Amino acid sequence: MKVLLRLAALVLVAQSLVACGKQAAKQDQPPLNVAAQAVESQSYAGAVTLTGVVRARVQTELSFRVSGRVIERNADVGQHVGPDFVLARLDPSEQQADLQAAQAGLTGAQATMRQTAAVFERQKALLGNGFTTKAAYDQADQAQLSAAGALDAATAQLATAQDALSYTQLKSGHPGVITARNIEVGQVAQAAQPAFSFAQDGPRDVVFAVYESIFIGRPTNGDIELSLVADPEVKAIGKIHEISPTVDTKTGTVQVKVEIQPGAPNMPLGSPVTGRGQWVIPNVFVLPWTAMTEKSGKPAVWIVDPATSAVSLRPVEVELYEKEKIILRSGLMNGETVVTEGGKFLREGQIVRIQAARSE
Repeated sequence: MKVLLRLAALVLVAQSLVACGKQAAKQDQPPLNVAAQAVESQSYAGAVTLTGVVRARVQTELSFRVSGRVIERNADVGQHVGPDFVLARLDPSEQQADLQAAQAGLTGAQATMRQTAAVFERQKALLGNGFTTKAAYDQADQAQLSAAGALDAATAQLATAQDALSYTQLKSGHPGVITARNIEVGQVAQAAQPAFSFAQDGPRDVVFAVYESIFIGRPTNGDIELSLVADPEVKAIGKIHEISPTVDTKTGTVQVKVEIQPGAPNMPLGSPVTGRGQWVIPNVFVLPWTAMTEKSGKPAVWIVDPATSAVSLRPVEVELYEKEKIILRSGLMNGETVVTEGGKFLREGQIVRIQAARSE
């Protein structure tokens, strides 16, 4: 029994010595050296550079209004044409036959109108002298009205036939450049089938496909610096004039059109252009990328308690990722000290010694 009591006492003494040793070791562990900086909210001026394509402000798909076989094509891709240039012609045989029939119908309607008008005038004179009946007069009047209606219909049919014949010629309508061709001689073209893609002369835009994150700010002065990819010396100033209200489901981007200001150097249609804009984001915190860590799979940073020099992990919201920088939207307060280097060696509540500190 005495032996057992002695063994129990020895175990308790051993456990006490081990606990004291660990506590002493913990107290003797030196603080971890880190770099840190105090943070203050600020407006961040960033720049974005994207590549777009020069397009005409007005682009149309030209097509015939009637169907038929193409017998002539006078324009090709890249050709500049005037406002009344005939781009292509269809075989007009069917429309010419319809026109002749309409002309014949109009001639017959005019003859009927003259005849019924003469009969009506005779019946009118006879009725005034009492030599005809009111029924015969009314019949002549109705015949004249019917003939007048038939004449109007024949006139309209002739105008329709003339229009249909004119539709066998496809005209540009405005000065511009042919950007695509979809028909060839001998082909049977259907009405409203696109025959030519046409870029009208006039204002030119640079079209960009941008991601939604860019819209966190707007250009400081609304100007976009444009330059040709093939010749960066060719520069121009543009202004945003149209932003698509929808996101392209295939690319996840938004279409933005930047108008090339008048007087700018010539930038050919279809040429790639770089656009650079200055953007300002208010009330954000700027930190080096080395300050970033994560907590439960979300962005976080280490905060230093000024009273105890202990660190704690704080979740944050990232507004923008820049080269060697992160722009934080929220999660920090003015004056707090954030670990910028050495965070990968830290744990909650660890005591640190700030070796380098700076304020931005």
